[in-house]
Amino acid sequence: MQAAILPDRGVVKLTGDETRALLDRLVTSDIDTLQPGDARFAALLTPQGKILFDFIVVEAPPEDGGGFFLDCPRALAADLAKRLVFYRLRAKVAIEDMSDRLAVMAAWPGAASDGGTPNTRQNTDEALCYPDPRLPALGMRMILPPASAAAAAADLGATLSEVDAYERHRIALGIPRGGEDFIYGSAYPHETDMDQLGGVDFTKGCFVGQEVVSRMQHRSTARSRIVPVAYADAAPMGGLPVTAGEKTVGTIGSTAAGRGLALLRLDRVGDAMEKNLPLVAGGIELTLRKPDWARFRFPGEPEQTT
Repeated sequence: MQAAILPDRGVVKLTGDETRALLDRLVTSDIDTLQPGDARFAALLTPQGKILFDFIVVEAPPEDGGGFFLDCPRALAADLAKRLVFYRLRAKVAIEDMSDRLAVMAAWPGAASDGGTPNTRQNTDEALCYPDPRLPALGMRMILPPASAAAAAADLGATLSEVDAYERHRIALGIPRGGEDFIYGSAYPHETDMDQLGGVDFTKGCFVGQEVVSRMQHRSTARSRIVPVAYADAAPMGGLPVTAGEKTVGTIGSTAAGRGLALLRLDRVGDAMEKNLPLVAGGIELTLRKPDWARFRFPGEPEQTT
């Protein structure tokens, strides 16, 4: 296995008897059924259904002190804590940004000393371990003091690597990252594939922005999505427009080792494919790559009939 500290991730901790109920009525995933050691991918949305913050929610076991931890973008951790305080009202919940004391580390298959997969429910000393809820191939994550990272990696039989190794793994799997592949406050969950990666529960009760997100789900109105792409030789610069002929069809996001992610208007891409027009970003041709986890119709695929 490989492991890496993720310097872009922060930690917000919530404690108190009403924490579960508070989170469940606010975020896109079902927190009411979350068990200690498990994790949920979730987001806090605007009332208009756009992503303000996305994060992984994990509940610590009672023997480890309990509480709920949000593995979130570090640059947004303080704002997330403030927004949760705003929504708390009189609920008995303590909310604290702990990003200056706790780090997030990922561990994933590959280049292992033992080739094994760790028990994601087994906490190492000083580390809260949990499976990445988005995709099994992403492996596991840990919340821990930064000084404990090397020891925790050794306990797992993992090689401690630079964060670039994790980024290559993430991008190869087609998993979007906020701030790189989409802009917070501008994207809907469907556009960032949260509906495909377990980030939205369409059977739970209300949450902030639920009406808009549910309407997009039931009417299949998500025209734009982040999709994996491949390229040869040099990588296009993130943020450049993706064009087909003279039309802009999207924006390129993060790239690494011949693979990338792009936020694309799928209907426009489909039209371009029918005309045999290549997708280009910064003069570099892109090729779509459908990931195994995608359940939506890719450009070029026939419409499903019922």
